[in-house]
Amino acid sequence: MVALAAALLAPGTSIAAESAWHAYERGDRATAAKLYAQGARHGDRLAQFNYAMMLFRGEAPESERGEALRWLRRAADAGMMQAQYNLGLLYENGTVVPKSLTEATAWFERAAEQGHTDAQVSAATQYFLGRGAPKDYARAAHWYREAANGGDVGAQYILASMYEKGDGVAKDVRLALYWYAEAARQGDAVALVKARALARQQQAESR
Repeated sequence: MVALAAALLAPGTSIAAESAWHAYERGDRATAAKLYAQGARHGDRLAQFNYAMMLFRGEAPESERGEALRWLRRAADAGMMQAQYNLGLLYENGTVVPKSLTEATAWFERAAEQGHTDAQVSAATQYFLGRGAPKDYARAAHWYREAANGGDVGAQYILASMYEKGDGVAKDVRLALYWYAEAARQGDAVALVKARALARQQQAESR
């Protein structure tokens, strides 16, 4: 499913989850699906998520999308941030569910609150653009900052720009320079140009 970040997650300590994961890794999709389905029915949210991913990807015998959505939603309702983020993607793209940017924003934000970096970027973008939520630069800056702290290079660049312009935050050239430099360290060539320009500006102003 192109609308999903559809990677299965490695298990924790559950023996059943370990068995399902090992079956999946060795290419035994039928056994993995059976074990994940069993775990899903017993309320294991990791099994619910992984079973949903297998259904969405056509890797389980009963590959029916409505069933996949049911398990993904149950994992999301149980608080699994990866499921919440993926449910947000489905609503954003109108895949399997009716398109709703409002629902997408709500699910992105729930995952963002748990520290999911991609969800933080998505939530920030919704508020920045006023898409599925009122335009709110301060709220956008909050989530871009969280994602930037988590190492997302795009968020670092946008946050730097917001500090440079004073969008949603107090204008602060020092912080703008810091975040441009952080993005530049990760290979963002435009951020490097911006960082050098701001550094020269600061030097000129300090003379």
